[in-house]
Amino acid sequence: MSHIPMIDYDGASQAIRDAHDEELRLRGRMTNMKRTLLHSPQAHRIYAEWFTLRAELLPHVDDRAIQVFCRAISEDAGSKIAVTFFRRAITLSGADPDALEMREVDRLLDRFGRAIVRNSRAIPPEIWTDLKVRYEAKILVDLVALAGIMLATAIFNNVVEVPFDAELEPFAASDSL
Repeated sequence: MSHIPMIDYDGASQAIRDAHDEELRLRGRMTNMKRTLLHSPQAHRIYAEWFTLRAELLPHVDDRAIQVFCRAISEDAGSKIAVTFFRRAITLSGADPDALEMREVDRLLDRFGRAIVRNSRAIPPEIWTDLKVRYEAKILVDLVALAGIMLATAIFNNVVEVPFDAELEPFAASDSL
């Protein structure tokens, strides 16, 4: 059971309803995590910056590589909601998340994401070498910042025990976290 309830739209303040409506306008859906975060429109806005960073990365890192990166972080952080969110994204892109053919960039970002979660103070030097060959400093900053938001997302979902979204059920791994 969640430690913090989701907002009640009808009983919420105008600021919360405005933030809710803007989220629906921008992304067309409202997850349980967002419904919980919206008790603080400021916290919701900060977590939603994930989408800003993703947009910054897309000209340089394709969506699948971003999905692989975020799924790796989510898996190693033990966030069933986030893992399943990215399993859905990978599935909807036409790939099988359980038999994903990993490209070189996917393998690199998977390794990087897992290394960040396992010990952010000891990223293997060969990962940094490979990243620096591929990406300029701004892209590396955006990737690390995106990883930070993914870790914050995992922490929020895990600590609060946000209820699992029913719309994600079909995409959950059989050996779910």
